[in-house]
Amino acid sequence: MVIEKLTETVGFLKSRIKNKPRIGVILGSGLGHFVQHMQIEVALPFGDIPNFIPPTVEGHSGNLIFGKIEGIDLVVLQGRLHYYEGHSMETVVFPARVMALLGIEILVVTNSAGGYGDGMKAGDFMIIEDHINLMGNNPLMGPNIKELGPRFPDMTQAYDPELIETAERIFRSQKTFFHKGIYVGVTGPTYETPSEIKMFKAIGGKAVGMSTVPEVIAANHFGLRVAAISCITNLAAGVSEKKLTHDEVTETAKKVEQKFCAFLTEFVTKI
Repeated sequence: MVIEKLTETVGFLKSRIKNKPRIGVILGSGLGHFVQHMQIEVALPFGDIPNFIPPTVEGHSGNLIFGKIEGIDLVVLQGRLHYYEGHSMETVVFPARVMALLGIEILVVTNSAGGYGDGMKAGDFMIIEDHINLMGNNPLMGPNIKELGPRFPDMTQAYDPELIETAERIFRSQKTFFHKGIYVGVTGPTYETPSEIKMFKAIGGKAVGMSTVPEVIAANHFGLRVAAISCITNLAAGVSEKKLTHDEVTETAKKVEQKFCAFLTEFVTKI
């Protein structure tokens, strides 16, 4: 049963940490360098944590990190699980639910995404204002777990407006160009066809990716405040003139890691 697994995992982790984390962070493909800016107190590979499963995707180290930035207690997922790896939605959101039960108030989700909004280029950032779930699934399907939230959670402000405003101010103060827009979540693992990208643009999307949506749904179910940032690591099919590869994703993430880490470090200290 899910709640029994969550209880076991949370108990294991609480026995190894001194302080309750206030903020949880999920780091996307190639963005794991952020943890080097933390004062790390406990670092645990996913494989050493009960009921956690190590990720299989390059750019996802698979560590759960507890520590501080400027005195603020954080718990950070250095890497995540994806639906396309063959996991159930329940498994994909399990780490996010663990962080919620550890007592976080805010979840900050990051990802690498394909961009197709006007003026976007590889290496840009996008503050996610809303999402469209085209994964054909939802982590809350099945019997509701009342300990985690209501049967029908509201998603009107899935991404907290105040956190969006804070992210805008920080990007501007750091003179880092950014976009705001709607993230379209798909299953993958294939990249999208040019026709699919045209459809996503027609329905209002600006970036597409294979993560984030399940975790954001689970976090809203629990009542957490959520912020999410996409690193536009490639232009989407039909926008880019070259074929898409995961190498391009990780290479672009590496090029912008300094700007990304500067933003995220200040962001967690201001929220």
